[in-house]
Amino acid sequence: MTAIVGFVHKRKVYIGGDTATCCGWDVASHREPKVFRVGAMLFGFSGDVRASQVLRYGFRPPPLPDGEESERYLATGFADALRDCLKGAGCAQKDGDRERSEAYFLLGWRGRLFRFHGDYSFTESADGFDACGCGGPYALGALHAARGKPADRVLVALKAAERFSAGVRGPFVVECT
Repeated sequence: MTAIVGFVHKRKVYIGGDTATCCGWDVASHREPKVFRVGAMLFGFSGDVRASQVLRYGFRPPPLPDGEESERYLATGFADALRDCLKGAGCAQKDGDRERSEAYFLLGWRGRLFRFHGDYSFTESADGFDACGCGGPYALGALHAARGKPADRVLVALKAAERFSAGVRGPFVVECT
């Protein structure tokens, strides 16, 4: 349970997240932020805590080959390295013939915002903002309606998610690329 919010403004990416973790009906705030950097990449993580820790402390994205476009890199070299890292740490499961992970995250990189899914695919919103986690739908509505500075819009969206989703709790962390 969580709310991760991303917003792009003038080739800078702002990502914010809550600090809640849930187990059944129990919700607690934790010190380890869900928004973190790995090299030049800014991550906002939703999903399995173990997968988040593996991504934060054990994942090293491969270098971007000279001249390769961002989408190709993310779909191939990056996604393959991500899969190998999560699989090696026991954070991927087989579902029939498909492999999936509990790693859902927003990625701010090279002035763009991407959402990664449990099947290692990614999307990029045409709106210049995105959100994931149980509070994601509330955050998206607030991002659409909010005005003002980018970091303030991210905070407004996180507060809306906290107000309407039982699985979202502050304090909030907001970072910028």
